[in-house]
Amino acid sequence: MEEREADRELVLALKAYAGTDLASIARKAGIAPSTLQRPANGTATTRLSLSTIEKLRKAYPHFPGWSALLPSARDIADEAEAAPDELVAVPELDLAYGMGAAYADLPVTAQIHHFPRAWLRRYTRSSPDRLYFAQGIGDSMEPTLHDGDLLLIDTAQNRLTAAERIWAMAYADCLMIKRLRPVPEARIEVWSDNRHIAPFTAVQDEIRIIGRIIAVQRKL
Repeated sequence: MEEREADRELVLALKAYAGTDLASIARKAGIAPSTLQRPANGTATTRLSLSTIEKLRKAYPHFPGWSALLPSARDIADEAEAAPDELVAVPELDLAYGMGAAYADLPVTAQIHHFPRAWLRRYTRSSPDRLYFAQGIGDSMEPTLHDGDLLLIDTAQNRLTAAERIWAMAYADCLMIKRLRPVPEARIEVWSDNRHIAPFTAVQDEIRIIGRIIAVQRKL
């Protein structure tokens, strides 16, 4: 019941953020209105699915409530104790992705962490061996991402199939975290969330998409 109540709070917060009704939010996300109306009025019998969350994220990428979906360290420990045989390894690489830029020609070492498979499934259906954590540095993606945030990168998602998502990328021998928008003539606009930093345009061949940022962990 507590989990469904969390879904209810998320849906109502998104409604307040969007400033419109649930039917309009559902249309924008490409889902059935009842998918949101049931949790909002307390009649849902199941949780919001991962695919529903992803569609809502795509429709409202700047909604601050998405960060609340990342469970605390206590939640992770509880899940690990409940199902220890379901732990999977995810490396944390000592790569620092510039939210700005950082040079990519440095040696890389890895520290292995173990997470419940069910926890990872909240964010992606990709195989755990396609995931890794890395640190973001700089302020060019403020207020969405902060300096020092630990970013979970899904390297199975390495094709620019939709605008407004946040990607780990390599450009001119530098590693970056940016929003990417495809534009005509095989070009890509590279955007920072910091409004003081101007976007730039690159030819598609100049950019190598490493993976999509699917979750962020930060200290409070």
